[in-house]
Amino acid sequence: MAKAKITDYLVEKGYLSKDNLSKVLKLKRESDSSLVELIIKLGYIKEQKLADIFASYLSLPPVRLKTLKISSQVLSLVPKEVAYRHNLIPISKIGTALTIAMADPLDLFAVDDLRKVTGCQVNRVVAPFSEVKEAIAVSYSPEPEESLDQIVKDQKADHLEIIKAKKKEIPEQEVAKSISKAPVIKFTESILSKAVTQKASDILIEPLEDESRIRLRIDGVLQVSDNFAKKMHSFVISRIKVMCNLNISEHRLPQEGRFRMSISGRDIDFRVSILPSSAGEKCAIRILDKSAALLNLDYLGIEEDVLTQMKEDSLKPHGLILACGPTGSGKTTTLYSIINHIYTPEKNIVTVEDPVEYQLKGINQVSVNTAVGLTFARCLRSILRQDPDVIMIGEIRDSETADMAIKSALTGHLVLSTLHTTTSAGSITRLINMGVEPFLIASTLIGVISQRLVRRLCPKCKKEVHLPQESLQKYGINQGESLRKPAGCRHCQNIGYKERFCLIEYLRASSSLRELINRSAPEADIKKEARSKGMRTLREDGILKAGRGDTSLEEVIKVTSADQLLVKKEAG
Repeated sequence: MAKAKITDYLVEKGYLSKDNLSKVLKLKRESDSSLVELIIKLGYIKEQKLADIFASYLSLPPVRLKTLKISSQVLSLVPKEVAYRHNLIPISKIGTALTIAMADPLDLFAVDDLRKVTGCQVNRVVAPFSEVKEAIAVSYSPEPEESLDQIVKDQKADHLEIIKAKKKEIPEQEVAKSISKAPVIKFTESILSKAVTQKASDILIEPLEDESRIRLRIDGVLQVSDNFAKKMHSFVISRIKVMCNLNISEHRLPQEGRFRMSISGRDIDFRVSILPSSAGEKCAIRILDKSAALLNLDYLGIEEDVLTQMKEDSLKPHGLILACGPTGSGKTTTLYSIINHIYTPEKNIVTVEDPVEYQLKGINQVSVNTAVGLTFARCLRSILRQDPDVIMIGEIRDSETADMAIKSALTGHLVLSTLHTTTSAGSITRLINMGVEPFLIASTLIGVISQRLVRRLCPKCKKEVHLPQESLQKYGINQGESLRKPAGCRHCQNIGYKERFCLIEYLRASSSLRELINRSAPEADIKKEARSKGMRTLREDGILKAGRGDTSLEEVIKVTSADQLLVKKEAG
C-alpha cells in the first residue's frame, strides 16, 4: 500500500512519467532489485534527489554517511548478511532505540527483520543509495589483511613456516598437508574476498623470478593488488586446485575447474584456469557474480532507439541474431539479457556454452566437453531433437557450427550466437569465409550486434573539459555538448571511473542489405548501406555518450576505430 502511494506521488509531482513507472514495476517483478535501485539505475531520478524526496514524503531525517563514523558496537548489532540483504546500516543506538540508514525506507520487511534480530525499536533515516552500499562495504569489511609472510610468521612451529624443501620441488605429501592448514586457507580466501569486494572480473596469481604477484582486473584494467613470497606460491595454487577438485600432483599440463564460495552473503562462482609456465604455475580466476551482473537489456547502457529495435527483433519466431566483438566485450552478457527479455514458460530455450557462465532460471544450459567429443555442432544436433524454440550458441568457431546455426535458423528456430569479428558488417564476411552460402545468410539474418565496453566516469568527481574547435570538428562533436574527464576521489578509489557500460553498433537486416549479402558485397558496401538506414557506428555511439558526460572522449577513442561517416559530417 505504501509502495503504491509513493509511486503515485512520484508521478503526480512529475518526478516519474507513467510509462517509466510501468517499466520500473515490470523490471521489479522480473528481478530482485528494489524500487529505489531500479529508478536510479535507469537514470530516471538522481539518487540524492530521490533520497530527498523520500525524506520529505515520509518526514524522515536525511543523513550523509561519508563523514559519519560508526562504532563497532553498533555495527555488531546487525549481522553483515542482514545489512547486505536489505541495503541498510545501523548508525547509532540510544537505550533500546536503534537508528538505521536506508536508501529504501519503505522496506518494512527489513524493519521487521531488524526488530526480530536486534530486539530494539527501529528508527529510520534516509541516505543516498550508493552511500549506503559503500558504507556497508567499508564498515563490514574484514580487518586489514595480513601479507602471507605475516600470516605464516604468526603460526606455530608445526605449521607452514617449517615447510621448506631442499630440493627444487616441495614433496607432494608436504603440500597436501600444508594446504589444509589455516595460513594458506586464510590467505587464499582473503585474495578472493578482496577481489569480490573491489568488483574485479578476474584474478591473476602469477609466479615471477623472485616473488609471486596478484593482479586484479577492475573495470577492464589490470591492477597490481599484492606481492608475496615465491616459496609460498605452490601452496596457494594447490589450495585453489583442492577447491576445484583438481589434481594437485599435476604440474605439467593445464587444468581447468570451478568452485563456489559465499562472500558477503552472496554465492559467487569462480572459474579457474591453471597454466604451467617456466617460473611455475600461473592461475587465472574469472569471478562470476550473478548478483552484480546486470542481465537485463535496460541496464546495459543501450540507446533507446537501438534498444527498441533489439527488443522487437528478439521476439521474432525464427532467424539469426549475432553478437560480435573481442574477448571481454560483454557479448555473452548481452545474449543472456536478450534471453531474459524473451523468456516465458511457454518457450523452450536451450543454450550450449563453453563453459556455462551464469545459471539462468528456467533455461536449459549445456556445457560443451571437447575431451569426450561433445562439441558445439554435436550438441546442436541433439538440441534440435529437443523441440527448442530458442537456441543460444556460445560461439560460432568453425564451418560445421556455422552451418548448423544457419540450418537451425532456417527450420523455424530463433538462434543467438557470438562471433569474433571487430565490426557488425565484418561478421557477414566472416560467415561467408567459413563456407556459408550468402543466400542462406541473407534469408536467416535478423541483426548483428557489435559492442565494446567503456568505463563510466565517476559521477562524484568528473570534471568539465573544453576542447579546441579543431578537435571538436575532428570527432564530429557539437559545440554545445558537455564533455567530461576523470578526476579521482574516494568513491572511485582515485581512478576517475566506476563500472562499465556498452557501446553498441546494431546492423539490422533490411531488404536492400539482404540483396547486398546475396551478391557477396564487400564489407565496406554492407556497412555503407546499413549506415544509410540509420545504423550508428561504435565510434558515433561512443561520442554520443561522451557528449552527455557518461564517459570520456579518451575512453571512446581507445576502444573504437574511426569511420568514414565523420569525414562526411565535416564536409557537410
